[in-house]
Amino acid sequence: MADIKAADVAKLRKMTGAGMMDCKGALQEADGDFDRAQDIIREKGKLVAAKRADRETTEGQVIAKVSADGKKGIVIALGTETDFVAANEDFKGLAQKIAEVALENMPADVDALKAINVDGTSIEEQITQMTGKTGEKHSLAYYGKIEGEYVSSYIHMNNKLAVVVAFNKVISVEAGKDIAMQVASMSPVSVAKEDCPAEVVEKELQIAREQVMQEGKPENMVEKIAQGKLGKFFKDSTLMEQAFIKDGKISVADYLKSVDADAKVLGFRRFSLND
Repeated sequence: MADIKAADVAKLRKMTGAGMMDCKGALQEADGDFDRAQDIIREKGKLVAAKRADRETTEGQVIAKVSADGKKGIVIALGTETDFVAANEDFKGLAQKIAEVALENMPADVDALKAINVDGTSIEEQITQMTGKTGEKHSLAYYGKIEGEYVSSYIHMNNKLAVVVAFNKVISVEAGKDIAMQVASMSPVSVAKEDCPAEVVEKELQIAREQVMQEGKPENMVEKIAQGKLGKFFKDSTLMEQAFIKDGKISVADYLKSVDADAKVLGFRRFSLND
């Protein structure tokens, strides 16, 4: 067995980010071969990931980023099992790296983001390596992107919730943040009732119909009352119709009109680890 020096262990630790004992063990198993030792560290990460595959990743880092020109935005969520690991600087650094890669490349979906190669290693493999280092399951829980003439972002202070909102034109930073905070706080299902997903509308209508029938209302009144309940759902759950959180007397649509009559919200992306 090769004589494993402390300097060699430190070198491998710098190369992989793994713990000192893991690095020493890998070098001993690899008989001092650094390339093989790195493979062993990676394999250990995959083994840990497989063992913890059924664990829930309810903690982590949710990050929103906007491009320098203000026209592109992304949200990513890197999940882990405990808030202790979520606060770890290496874990936070990996989350930031993934966010930067996502913004630079704007990949089509989560799988495409995982496949991107950075510094000779895919994002997916880097997440697996972090799993081996911390001993906890990590997952790329969410990736969403958006584009517009102006994109605003908001990250809740505990980094468990983040939002990006796209507009059809440049508006004030304050107004953009107000709308992003609205999305963060009120979690709308869509921008307006017109683009509310059909399956959501039908589900709400069905719930409303069942409620009305249970209340014993005449059968010929069921659909009319259900449509009224659907209208209330749109008011509570679509961004433009919601009451503005900073002034409950007006809607978000009214607020945006007061900022700029021609401004429109094109879309948003929101993710929370607590939802």
